[in-house]
Amino acid sequence: MQLPQIYYIIFTAITAFGVLLQAFVLLGMYLAIRESTKKIHEITDEFRGHLLPTLTSTRRLIDDLSPKLKIASTNLVEVSHTLRHETTHVKTAVDDVLVKTTAQVDRLNEMTSALFDSVEHASAAVQRSVAKPYRQVTGIMAGLRAGFDVLRSKEKEPEETVADAVEEVVPGPRGY
Repeated sequence: MQLPQIYYIIFTAITAFGVLLQAFVLLGMYLAIRESTKKIHEITDEFRGHLLPTLTSTRRLIDDLSPKLKIASTNLVEVSHTLRHETTHVKTAVDDVLVKTTAQVDRLNEMTSALFDSVEHASAAVQRSVAKPYRQVTGIMAGLRAGFDVLRSKEKEPEETVADAVEEVVPGPRGY
């Protein structure tokens, strides 16, 4: 069965219209992309105008600072080594001072202990040497005092008569 020719013409017209519509869409896309590309080029040119001087100055700054940073890092390493070396010397010196100080403190402690022992012995010897004569002198003084007291009491008391002595022993009639 054969289709009438009108169908072929309608089909061809619809296909032509579709292809034409597709061509207009593609043309619109081309124009939009071309416009976007122009804007991107303008932005890129403007960006390049600002970016290139900044990149140039940054490059110069990096070129200028690079040797200085190398020297600074080298100096920092040297200072670190020197500081470590000096710290070792200081630690050794402090340890030596501590050892010597400890030895001197021990020596001073021994000397002080010996001094206190000597003072204790000396005070005990002085006490013995002073106390013994003091006791002897005190004993002699006590004996002399007792002797003088006896002599004084004899001088002050009148002599008793035998009658008074007897009366004291045996009371008389008055005593009854």
